[in-house]
Amino acid sequence: MKKTTPVFYNIVGLFFFWGFVAASNDVLIPIFKDHLKIEQWQSQMISFVFYVAYTIGSIIYLLMSYYLQNDLLQKIGYAKGLSYGLLISFVGTLFFIPAAQNSSFLFLIIGLFIIGLGFSLQQTAANPLVIAAGDENYGSQRLSLAGGINNIGTTIGPLIVSYAVFKNTKEISQLNDLMYPYLILGILFLIVAIKFYRLKETSINTHTENALNVKQLSEIKSLIKVPQVWMGMLAIFVYVGVEVSTAANLAEFAKQKASLSTSAIAPYVSLYWASLMIGRWASASDIFADSPIKKMILKILFPFAAFIFFLIILSIHQKSIPNVEWMMAYIILLLILDYLSQGNAAKQLVLYAIAGIVLITLGILSKNEFSVFNIIAVGLFCSTLWPCIFEIALKGMGNKAGIVSSLLIMMIMGGGWISLLQGYVSKIVGIEISYSIGILCFAYLLYYGWKSYRVENIKDSKITN
Repeated sequence: MKKTTPVFYNIVGLFFFWGFVAASNDVLIPIFKDHLKIEQWQSQMISFVFYVAYTIGSIIYLLMSYYLQNDLLQKIGYAKGLSYGLLISFVGTLFFIPAAQNSSFLFLIIGLFIIGLGFSLQQTAANPLVIAAGDENYGSQRLSLAGGINNIGTTIGPLIVSYAVFKNTKEISQLNDLMYPYLILGILFLIVAIKFYRLKETSINTHTENALNVKQLSEIKSLIKVPQVWMGMLAIFVYVGVEVSTAANLAEFAKQKASLSTSAIAPYVSLYWASLMIGRWASASDIFADSPIKKMILKILFPFAAFIFFLIILSIHQKSIPNVEWMMAYIILLLILDYLSQGNAAKQLVLYAIAGIVLITLGILSKNEFSVFNIIAVGLFCSTLWPCIFEIALKGMGNKAGIVSSLLIMMIMGGGWISLLQGYVSKIVGIEISYSIGILCFAYLLYYGWKSYRVENIKDSKITN
């Protein structure tokens, strides 16, 4: 079977949209915090409403499936589901007009909430399809490649939003221009929605084994009780939590540790999200390799190509980051750990979680720019945790994969809850110590990866015997 099918290439563009909005939130946080004079924990409501919308969207999805006595996406079709999700997100972008014109925090978070609802439906449909769109042994690599597309959006988004607000100045004069990048994004949502709506269902819904007839809520409850599922749900919760909260609190951390201004933050936020792109490109290189030597060469070339791509984007926007070449050392560490993981999802989860713990600890203890780079480099080791967790949680689920995917998507709310928690903790102990929340998240991921790897070895030994 081919490593990728046409289904995959029909979907990957959506990942760009998700990345653009998610990363741009981290620039909106310091902008609205300064402009409206709100506290750090209050500014985290931007992340909170966006990611909690995923949970609300997943609950609505499950309830509608229960009412229809059939999996919602199986009923309406995956292409139609993606189209409706895009239309919902389009409506959300319209709220940026009153948000920008009236400097309204309320309209901003309403718009982000509606966009998040649309993304919830889109991701519920897209992730199982990406995993199923080719050789199952390359499922996590396809998700990583899609994640690499996602991170083109996360890299560009903060710079575009920052430019719309600041242009070439250091002070916020008005927020009117903030609406334009989101309105352009909304138009793209609409265009792609029409494309998916017009697609023949057979051209995209080629793997019907991912559907589940939802006849009773007790069936869902029984799934949640399975350790593979509930531990995976918690893993997604803390993974998205640490990934999002690390970025969402980065602006305040950089201000205090490296004396950066709000107008100078965007390149650092962009670099954080670009670091995820670097890691995902490294993982996705396996798809393009047909021999061990080519695999090794591409594994080295892809992450550095992603880093060069970031530098080009930075140059186009006439931005710079002093000592940005330090990231090369972190990339080399990534390649070493990737090699040691040997393509095993659970083993990679363990190694990357250890790296995350070490980097956050160094970020807390070190000073100046070095501390900021340590926190930014955390993104490298968050880069492939999503596909690793999905691969472990969905393994062997068969026709239950669709509903398990929905349960996992529901836990994206961790990005909102943990960001809000860290923002509140920072009020008590300071922004530096608040990053210990991230250490606790990685500690669970370390345990989850170790537990999964141990279970795999036990199963393999039984099969061998």
